Amino acid sequence: MSESTGARARTVLAAGCVLWRRSPHSADGTEICLVHRPKYDDWSHPKGKLKHAEDALAGALREVLEETGHHCSPGARLGTVSYLVNGRPKEVVYWAAEATDGAFEPNDEVDRVLWLPPPTARTRLTQPRDRLLIDALLDSLPVKSAPES
Repeated sequence: MSESTGARARTVLAAGCVLWRRSPHSADGTEICLVHRPKYDDWSHPKGKLKHAEDALAGALREVLEETGHHCSPGARLGTVSYLVNGRPKEVVYWAAEATDGAFEPNDEVDRVLWLPPPTARTRLTQPRDRLLIDALLDSLPVKSAPES
């Protein structure tokens, strides 16, 4: 096994989504779902480790459902975030995903969710690296045209 293959084998592979919805409070607003993980006392986008041989998008959608209780419709791939966890490399692939239906119930991994406008979500996220994903999401959404007068 080459050194790069060995490093790749040790990399933790994960996937997640920047889950969003049209705001029920504003006709032109978007809200982003953040999850609170009590184990780490942090706010993040829903994500998790991939199961053996699991497709990354399938894993991302599974994690969203497990952590938020919401089904979603996947959109654009937003990119990969890489960082170290306990000295081991981790790569998380993210997609934009519009919430379609469902309801949150607290569970072992996530005790709270918040639906926030993008600027508020950006400041609530614990890790600065997660903030760039909000920009990528907003860039991927179709621009609403202004009503004609």
